Order: sequence, then structure tokens, then C-alpha cells
Amino acid sequence: MPVNIPLKVVGPVGTRQVIDAMLTMLTLDQGYRHAHHDYLRANGPLTVDVVEVGPGETFAIGEVSVSTHATDHRPVDPSIGFRIEHDGKVAALAGDTIPCAGLDDLCLNADIYVQTVIRDDMVKQLATILPNSQLFLDILDYHSTVAQAGQTAARNNVKTLMLTHCVPAVQPGQEDEWIGLAKEHFAGTIVLGPDLTACEA
Repeated sequence: MPVNIPLKVVGPVGTRQVIDAMLTMLTLDQGYRHAHHDYLRANGPLTVDVVEVGPGETFAIGEVSVSTHATDHRPVDPSIGFRIEHDGKVAALAGDTIPCAGLDDLCLNADIYVQTVIRDDMVKQLATILPNSQLFLDILDYHSTVAQAGQTAARNNVKTLMLTHCVPAVQPGQEDEWIGLAKEHFAGTIVLGPDLTACEA
């Protein structure tokens, strides 16, 4: 018999409202799939255990210690990053943010600092061919550029900088160009990859 194990989601205040809205949106689709697949029906409805946290909180997942740090993704507010520590190693997961004091606190002496990044030069170029160019340019206000990520890594004595969730998407053959922009500011190891790229400290 299948076991219904809730998916645990930890995020800032507002996460529960977003998850509830998504589950409501998926109600009809879930019903169709349950009607078609016995094993899904036996498992019951999709359940999510939402835990909302604010900056400055700490919690454990097994032997792993997690602390939350304020980031700046305004107008999205609050936003947080997660500092994950285990066995003397530190991974700093920044998410969408511009450089700020909370980001520095999050990344200080991290073995791996993971940052979503944008190429401001490419965003500006793309904006010239879009009908609502100013709306597109707005993303420059609340995302770190590749150069800023390199500066943050250098300023905070990070060992490895991981650039991910890149906007616009990195095209084949552009990898060295993206990495080069960070290398202008950061002498450590740089990893560039799409979402879910893995890295070891």
C-alpha cells in the first residue's frame, strides 16, 4: 500500500499562501490523474507541509544545521537565503537577491556559494527588441549580475562560486564568457550550470 508522505517546503513568510494557491490550481488535474491511476488514488491527495521562517532563524535537518539570512529581492519581501552547515563544510544558497549585508553574512567563508545571476549587458540588448522593454529591464533592479556574484564571493572569502538559474539562458559555447565575467572579480573556483547542477566541497 502506498504511503502518503507530505512534501516539506521551508520558505519565507508568504510561502504557505503560494503553496495553497498552487494546490488549489492543481485540484482538477489531480482528480483526473487519480481517476486514471489506481496507485495514485490509493496514495491519497498531494499534501505539503509548509514551514515559514524569517531571517535569523536556525533549525536542523538530521545532522545538518541550517540558518536563514535576510536577502534583498524587493519588491519581493521578505526574501531569505539558507546557510547549510555539516561536518565543517558550508553551502550558502542565496537565490534571487542583489548584494546586501545579509548576503555577505550568508556567504562569509562558505565552501560553496550558489547565486542566481543575470547578464545585465544581454538583458539591456534584448530589451531593445521587446515591445515592453522597461518591464524587462526591471529585473536588473533585484537580481545579482555575474560580476556582482564574483564580487560577493571575493569579498566574503568564498572557495567555490556556483552561478545558476541564469538569465538569459546560457547558450552552448558561451560558458567561458559567463565565467570570465565572474573571474574578473573572483580568483576561486567557478561552476556554471543550469538549475539542479551538483557540486561538492
